[in-house]
Amino acid sequence: MTEIALPRTFEEFNDQRKASFIKVHDYKQAGGKLVGYLCSYTPLEVIDAAGAASVALCGMSDETIPAAETVLPANLCPLIKSTYGFALTDKCPFTYFSDMIVGETTCDGKKKMYELLNDIKQTYVLHLPQGQGRPHEADMWYEEVRLLRKHLERFYDVEITDEALRDAVRRRNRLRRALASMYDLQRSEPPAMGGVEILSAIQASTFSFDIDDYAAKIEALVAERRAARERGESPIDKSAKRILVTGCPMSGVINKVGRTIENNGGVIVCSDDCSGERTNRMLIDEMAPDILRAISDRYLGINCSVMTPNGSRMENTLEMCEKYQVDGVIENVLIACHTFNVESTLMARACEGAGIPYMKLETDYSQGDLGQIETRIAAFIEML
Repeated sequence: MTEIALPRTFEEFNDQRKASFIKVHDYKQAGGKLVGYLCSYTPLEVIDAAGAASVALCGMSDETIPAAETVLPANLCPLIKSTYGFALTDKCPFTYFSDMIVGETTCDGKKKMYELLNDIKQTYVLHLPQGQGRPHEADMWYEEVRLLRKHLERFYDVEITDEALRDAVRRRNRLRRALASMYDLQRSEPPAMGGVEILSAIQASTFSFDIDDYAAKIEALVAERRAARERGESPIDKSAKRILVTGCPMSGVINKVGRTIENNGGVIVCSDDCSGERTNRMLIDEMAPDILRAISDRYLGINCSVMTPNGSRMENTLEMCEKYQVDGVIENVLIACHTFNVESTLMARACEGAGIPYMKLETDYSQGDLGQIETRIAAFIEML
């Protein structure tokens, strides 16, 4: 077997990053297939059924943004710049070792970045409808998922059978149930877990090559925390204010925003971003007559600000506020994410109309505004 090369800058990396590179290198050297993806709309079951592992490639730090800005405009969303920067600099093991990348036409910045990303790594782009309510939009998305299936079959020279798709659905449903069960623990008073721990566990699930193995780990964690709760034990103070976080993906700001909330008298009882509670509650009918249609319908149903109209997102958030007995809502908006920034007005109206305190934070991946963020979050929680 031909040796798969590590990046030429490998020796410059710290030990943790070297370990990640070696892990993925060994997986690839053993014949593993790897597909990178960049959005919750990516139908992962189709990738699974091709016999490949899927890993999330969204950048989550400002480390490579200076490199990205040599190509991309500076006034672009940090997630987009960070993602491209990690590909450009070969600093992300998952991007470096991916056989291909699957993107999607969500925001304009991402879909144009993919054209440049394709120069670094073969990038296949799914064309996402702009809405969910018209019949042709569901049919259009079904066709996009069908074309992805065909593309993967050609790329890997495999057949993706309906049986393989159903097996993939069963595994993904198990993982989603496990992740959602962590949030169920948060309904108790006080919650059984810290929200940062949950956010970190969900983030880690996107880097696991073995779905069943990671689902088992989450199930064991939930069982452990449930048993502790039944003994009357909790790491959360009873006086902690119950916070729901919503808006842009939290992965790049778990420490900056999430830990600041939980270090200042709050506890995140629920996250309402694209990989949070509402998305993991969305299961697929394993016995659906047309399993590919069931898969495509599930993913199109995700509530993201790129959809118009997107009123179901606000409705869902209010339902979760009641379900988790929320004291306040904090919306995380990444700088230059125009869809979430504009939609934050509608979220604010919905929360205030329901009598739920609301605050918007507009931030990026840098630490420059950490002091200001901490001051605002502390004041908001104190007000609650």
